Amino acid sequence: MAHPTMLTTGSRRKPVAQSVRDAVAAVREDLDAALVRDPATTSRLEMALASPGLQALWAHRVSHRMWQRGGRWRLPARLVSQAARAATGVEIHPGATIGRRFFIDHGMGVVIGETAEVGDDVMLYHGVTLGGRSLDRVKRHPTVGDGVTIGAGARVLGPVFIGPHSQIGANAVVVKDVPPQAIATGIPAKVRFPQAPSAQPDLYADPELWI
Repeated sequence: MAHPTMLTTGSRRKPVAQSVRDAVAAVREDLDAALVRDPATTSRLEMALASPGLQALWAHRVSHRMWQRGGRWRLPARLVSQAARAATGVEIHPGATIGRRFFIDHGMGVVIGETAEVGDDVMLYHGVTLGGRSLDRVKRHPTVGDGVTIGAGARVLGPVFIGPHSQIGANAVVVKDVPPQAIATGIPAKVRFPQAPSAQPDLYADPELWI
């Protein structure tokens, strides 16, 4: 018989204490990443209680684990995501894959579709949509690389790839791949690069500054 302090996930077992430590470390990492990106907030407590983007992310992590179990867990996963949507204004499908240190500033109106994949250190502003252009049950939502910033109101549609450390301007409509370290603005979005190879845009500035 398994020891009562062990958790089982498939064939892997993990001590409860280690699972708790991992969860606490992940929450602290999220909070610290958010504090770096939000100068209006000065403490972890304030961020935890007053950031709908973080609250939506934490709800998604719960619903995503439920979704991955499949079967009868799928409906509860959707209900968790819908409850988070009602509470925060952020809709993240439980099937979406979200990386570490993800942050949504303000939050209201963000929509992330089922097959979207988001890397580490990504930042979204309010009103962003990572949406699809097909009704087929295929990979139909964007893949967003590490370190990407997407400005307020931007729409990234279809199974496009947004290269690492690129920037999407506010209200841009992206329907084609964006290369790494590029800036995409306009409707439809046009890609350009910093004027000098050494010029790097502020990672956490709202890309509306580049329109």
